Amino acid sequence: MAQWSVIIDSEQWATERLFQQDVVVVRGGPAGAAAGDEALLIADGNVVGLARVEKAGEYLALAYQRRAFDEPIPFPAATGGPVAEADFRRYADRLSRAQPKRSWLVSVAMPIEATGPAEAVRQFWSHVNELGPRELPTYVWPSGDELAMQAFVLGVEANQDPEEDDEDED
Repeated sequence: MAQWSVIIDSEQWATERLFQQDVVVVRGGPAGAAAGDEALLIADGNVVGLARVEKAGEYLALAYQRRAFDEPIPFPAATGGPVAEADFRRYADRLSRAQPKRSWLVSVAMPIEATGPAEAVRQFWSHVNELGPRELPTYVWPSGDELAMQAFVLGVEANQDPEEDDEDED
């Protein structure tokens, strides 16, 4: 079993941050990669995940083992390819220091004018589908701590307080 670094381009990285996927598929990848090999996933010069190669060829199918999307680890190499086992293990060990999971409440709320609840629900899903995570703020907070609510757009915390925007312009 070999160890590799695999580059995820910026556009695909943006999508990976938005949706929880079990597998990421990248075009190309290191020559010689084979099913069962391990890979450090690199995006924007950082290790963002650890994966196992499921399929190799023109496209690599990589099954996530660990993720570090919110706390990426700087990676010095700018290109994908083989990684020495000691270096690979050092990064893999750092990825394994993940925070314990806890319960979060996630909400999307928007005012909708409709003739009834069924129509309101249809319009809601149409808006969610149309706007998606690129425009629609999603609110998240630890279960039981509503005062810690934060808005996220594109998987990144986003200020939704127009009064604070006005203060910034003054």
